[in-house]
Amino acid sequence: MDPVALASGIEPEQALADRHALIQLCLYAMDRAHSDGVAERIEKGLAAIGVHALRPDGARFDPAQHEAGGAVRTEDARLEGTVAETEVPGFVDHDRLLRAPVVTVYTRR
Repeated sequence: MDPVALASGIEPEQALADRHALIQLCLYAMDRAHSDGVAERIEKGLAAIGVHALRPDGARFDPAQHEAGGAVRTEDARLEGTVAETEVPGFVDHDRLLRAPVVTVYTRR
């Protein structure tokens, strides 16, 4: 059993549920922060506990991992289907996807 959970008397399942709730609260606050400095500080704090931002700019668009928020035209066939810009960063908790990034995708149509 986790030593912190033992010392605090909290069951591991409850500790994980509490961690998840706090992470969700941090993401909510970061999305609404009026200061870039505050948002950056929250993001760094999350990264310190294994929660990392996803900004897949330049990667191939993958509907299983990305949410398309829009499209931008390109004449460059090599760019078609790649992420032009991350509109809203996604987040992973270690290797578990918490929120898919919302992205703009290059298209030739």
